[in-house]
Amino acid sequence: MELIVLDEKDMKSMLHDVFSEAMKSKIFKDRDKLTPDYVPEYLPFREDQIKRIASALSQALRGSRPNNIFVYGLTGTGKTAAVKLVIRGLTERASELRVPVYTSYVNCRQRDTGYRVIADILESLGGKVPFTGLSIAELQRRLSKRVDSLRGRVIVVLDEIDFLIKKQGDDILYKLIRMNEELSGSSVSVIGITNDLNLVDMLDPRVKSSLGEEEIVFPPYDAVQLRSILEDRSKLAFYENALESDVIPLCAALAAREHGDARKALDLLRMAGEMAERSGKDKVTREDVEAARGELEKDKVYEVVSSLPLHAKLILASILNLTEDRESATTGEIFGEYSRKTASLGLETVTQRRVTDIISELDMMGLISARVVSRGRYGKTKVVKVQASRESIEAALKEDELIEHLLK
Repeated sequence: MELIVLDEKDMKSMLHDVFSEAMKSKIFKDRDKLTPDYVPEYLPFREDQIKRIASALSQALRGSRPNNIFVYGLTGTGKTAAVKLVIRGLTERASELRVPVYTSYVNCRQRDTGYRVIADILESLGGKVPFTGLSIAELQRRLSKRVDSLRGRVIVVLDEIDFLIKKQGDDILYKLIRMNEELSGSSVSVIGITNDLNLVDMLDPRVKSSLGEEEIVFPPYDAVQLRSILEDRSKLAFYENALESDVIPLCAALAAREHGDARKALDLLRMAGEMAERSGKDKVTREDVEAARGELEKDKVYEVVSSLPLHAKLILASILNLTEDRESATTGEIFGEYSRKTASLGLETVTQRRVTDIISELDMMGLISARVVSRGRYGKTKVVKVQASRESIEAALKEDELIEHLLK
């Protein structure tokens, strides 16, 4: 194929044409209304959960410390959006009443060390974190001092809190909750949000009893509810008549299969619109949804696998090899295969317990499924299957030169 090299003028012309076409879109009115960052003014089918969160936090408006809240639910069930919606309303009302209420939001997946979590909370409350760094004990002391100086109610939202606890334990969480014992004019309340319904079992009993003052569960959406959500959001995001009639029902049906994930449904609809737009179409069709589905699956899996640490990649490669000709493998078999791979590379092998933890992390990411089965008098074991696209996993693993030759 002949290589075409554009000069400066041609490049500017090409960019001008691309940007001009984008401005003529007949598909999107406001694409941002379909992104995860957008928090709508109204969340249908979550009225009960929103009311319970708001009722718990309303104590702050009376000058009292709200209870700590633990929010459970699978991905895409509206947990974060509901909490943010209530926090926004609480902040507005507190401002109207001139009541000192302060909030801090931290995503623990992005800030998965205790130091970074405490630093983010401190900075969001107007505290200073020097560039040179501090000990975590000093950082906690400064946070306590800053909170007390506010003379109000502080509400800390720890989203995807499972990432912090599984990596570093619940010590930071315990110290946040116990901070109230050191405060004289302020208080701290914690809202923990998690996708892991079993996370509470991992907590120290002292943390469990304090954090679980209010527990709120978000059930999955069904196909009918997802369709209603997509219809509401599409009116904000798309021009009238930009969607063929079967697009929203198909997006809702596909997402309903994935545990009622509204985020996936919105991503699918947005991606379908983008693909139609790039093709110069006036309408989004069923074919665009099917194409978007394949693209999202491939991109998501590839991105997640590519970012994994080396030993997690080796464990995933071991699972792929073991399940090439059969449906599943046990944790013992995976550890054996992984050990052979590390030996061939001259690497230190992590413990079997750590391998089990990594398998649980891969399960949580949706790359594999791992379930405990009983083997009678031989005890229990974990049976592991590949959940995501094998092709996408292999493609990402083969990008790592160390691992490429280890795949069958």
